[in-house]
Amino acid sequence: MVIDFRNINTVWASIAAQTLKRLGLTCVVICPGSRSTPLAVAFAQQSDDIEAISILDERSAAFFALGQAKATGRPTVVVCTSGTAGANFYPAVIEAKESRVPLLLFTTDRPPELRDCHSGQTITQLKLYGNYPNWQTELAIPSVDMQMLAYLRQTMIHAWERSQTPVPGPVHLNFPFRDPLAPIPDVEMLHTISLQLLESQFDTEDFFSHITTTSPPFHIPISSPIPFQEWLKSQRGIIIAGVGQPQRPEEYCGAIAQLSKTLKFPVLAEGLSPVRNYADQNPYIISTYDLILRNQELAKQLAPEVVIQIGEIPTSKELRNWLASTQAQRWIIDKSDQNLDPLHGKTIHLRISIEELNRWSNQEAPGEITPSFPSSYLQLWCTAEAKLRASVDQTLATIEDLFEGKAAWLLSQTLPPRTPIFIANSMPVRDVEFFWKPTHSQVQPFFNRGANGIDGTLSTALGIAHRQQSSVMLTGDLALLHDTNGFLMRNKFVGHLTIVLINNNGGGIFEMLSISKFEPPFEEFFATPQDIDFAQLSATYGVEYELITSWKQLLSRLNPLPSKGIRVLELRTNRKADAKWRKENLGKFAVDLA
Repeated sequence: MVIDFRNINTVWASIAAQTLKRLGLTCVVICPGSRSTPLAVAFAQQSDDIEAISILDERSAAFFALGQAKATGRPTVVVCTSGTAGANFYPAVIEAKESRVPLLLFTTDRPPELRDCHSGQTITQLKLYGNYPNWQTELAIPSVDMQMLAYLRQTMIHAWERSQTPVPGPVHLNFPFRDPLAPIPDVEMLHTISLQLLESQFDTEDFFSHITTTSPPFHIPISSPIPFQEWLKSQRGIIIAGVGQPQRPEEYCGAIAQLSKTLKFPVLAEGLSPVRNYADQNPYIISTYDLILRNQELAKQLAPEVVIQIGEIPTSKELRNWLASTQAQRWIIDKSDQNLDPLHGKTIHLRISIEELNRWSNQEAPGEITPSFPSSYLQLWCTAEAKLRASVDQTLATIEDLFEGKAAWLLSQTLPPRTPIFIANSMPVRDVEFFWKPTHSQVQPFFNRGANGIDGTLSTALGIAHRQQSSVMLTGDLALLHDTNGFLMRNKFVGHLTIVLINNNGGGIFEMLSISKFEPPFEEFFATPQDIDFAQLSATYGVEYELITSWKQLLSRLNPLPSKGIRVLELRTNRKADAKWRKENLGKFAVDLA
């Protein structure tokens, strides 16, 4: 059944679902509820082409959908009933906006005559997410008039496109429905006659004939000419491979490598960038820049004239402070329309992707590019990287205690090729930047660095891993506890996720801040230890659990990875001792470099 003619709502909802199916929708997440019945039934009927997944908790559902969209690069739909249900989507809406992920949020609602009169489960849902959606609207009350059905079809097409262009992000549609919500015949004779007439005249293939899965391309004009000659003339230039989740990481990393080798600029590669995992493509990767720049004398010697930033700026505070102090001319390569310069420096945004820049340089301006030779400046960077990388690797290799930072270092060298890994916010993100070693593994990092919150961590990771290669999540205890409802989808989840849990019984990131010196109130109100038995928690949800007591044991569990299920590998660490180690040792690595 393509169009469900049982009542007006079923026609309306099935046309919406059929339009999205033909546009290329493959996954919809549905939260239980009454008002959303027409959409739930319509999407369930498309099960041969669209996977419909039922998830109880709306916040978890939205983050799972976010993870699916991250992994596939296609919009995912998430549906909920009326009332506060949709409010629970809000954190994922914010993350989708800030990290540029296509997400379609369908809230359902009571009709206008049942609003503002204390009808149950009714709140104001118009503009529920403020200015975060790329686009938002309320649909008309369902109708079987052909002009209204054409309006519905076009609204679905526009919502699909706006979730992807000009910049990917969330789109919110509010669907009001009158009774009957279930797929039962409408009792009104006039409606019955209209439905029978529509069914006799409706030509399905003609109605949907113009819909294709190809979205129109969108290009933001380059606001300034690409200054290849200016870059080529500089002997003191750097490329920053910032935070990025490209859909084609090999092409992305190859384009960065080509630019680096052409200009003879070192590439300061954020740990969250796939560049560190394609190290065979680029001889000039600098993975220890945060540690190098802690040597103030060397940092002065390395002051650049030209900075080419690809994507969002890395997490490192050392790098940010150094860039702010040097005030070098900076070009940001990113095709979005967003301002990606929180430092407010001498910045020119080139609204083009690094892949497009690479193609442009090959096709449009090959004569402008002349060979350059490695400079002493480049050699200084590479020499510092080699020395510091060796020092870091040697130090971590000899640590037998369960130091948190070593987990990130081991993961970088151990995971099977191309493994998707979701890295939770707070200390895991920073340990990855400090210690993640460049390899040829092609491991693909994922993260929620749009708003940098810990909400939705588990659900996002499950969304990324669903029907993908066996995946891994690196997380602290608080981030996992904040989203344990994600475990409720274990029976819907297809694939495997290994959770490497760094349990230091609290918020390790706060140990790095000045407030850690004030006790009270530090432990209770900032570190917030929860004293949870994760073996019991895992058993409650029917999730496999293992306590890891040695690095050798952890290594044996990471390669190969299982193909099914969810597994928690808990490492119990000492939060205060590990924070002390970082404070005492991160600055020491670069002492002898100058």
